Amino acid sequence: MKIKTIYTTLCALLLISFTNVLMAQDIFSASRLNDMITLVKLLKRNIKIDTIDQRGYTPLIIAVYNESEAAAMLLLKNGADPNAKDMSGNTALMGACYKGYLNMVKYLCEYKANLNQQNYNAATALIFASTFGREDIVRYLLLNGAQKNIKDRFGNTALDYAVNQENDQIVEILKRE
Repeated sequence: MKIKTIYTTLCALLLISFTNVLMAQDIFSASRLNDMITLVKLLKRNIKIDTIDQRGYTPLIIAVYNESEAAAMLLLKNGADPNAKDMSGNTALMGACYKGYLNMVKYLCEYKANLNQQNYNAATALIFASTFGREDIVRYLLLNGAQKNIKDRFGNTALDYAVNQENDQIVEILKRE
């Protein structure tokens, strides 16, 4: 009788563990695919919203990087950390700047994303936006308090990257602001 109880308990624990793993995988897929039905169901089950995958990505980072706007907004409204970092120290805001997703930048700023947070190379969102020629994002970040004189680990500022990329419009914006 005792062995049956232990076996039943172990089976129950394995089932719970397996279900948690599946739910964690589902939240990443739902975030990437903008699958709101699955996301809402998972959030009702109190899944850890800032869970990380093997690369250190959170569901929010994945939603932002894949331009899944509805998923990103739902995650933010439910308490996702806009300043969580992946394994390289990059945030969702840095990903939005790299990809050029101004709406995502605005959402993240609305939820208090740190505009001056640095990744492990000391690059900021403004450096990403300048490097990849995201003029509208550069303007938005500066208007909302991004510091343009922060240097990365190579000693370069956002202006240095804009000059390197020969992006005269961003150079002018950074000089003027």
